[in-house]
Amino acid sequence: MGVSVTGLGVHNANEIERGITEFAREPKSGLIVSPHHITRGKLIIDLSARHRLPAVYAFGFHAHDGLASYGIDQVDQWRSGATYVDRFLCGTKASDLPVQQPTKYELVINLKTARRVLNSRANQNG
Repeated sequence: MGVSVTGLGVHNANEIERGITEFAREPKSGLIVSPHHITRGKLIIDLSARHRLPAVYAFGFHAHDGLASYGIDQVDQWRSGATYVDRFLCGTKASDLPVQQPTKYELVINLKTARRVLNSRANQNG
């Protein structure tokens, strides 16, 4: 498919800004933002918007700032957490509660950004 992936190992705001700025110089590039970088979410969102880089995030609430998101349904996670609290309050020992993984995922696409990206790519290709 002609796609290459470049990892960007960043640990602080300066490294994030430098990395995204350098990455933005590459033609036809975009970002996939790890959920581990959520603490720097606003910085990443602002930089990707400034450089007009389409970005895919792990949480749906960021999709309005980028191209898309794909990740766990956080509302479903909170609901299942409530059942854990109920079981615990009813006397189940914490060590007897099973570890559960997410079973519900959501894909959110920002159509406004998608159209902008497609139009930009069409203009680049003539």
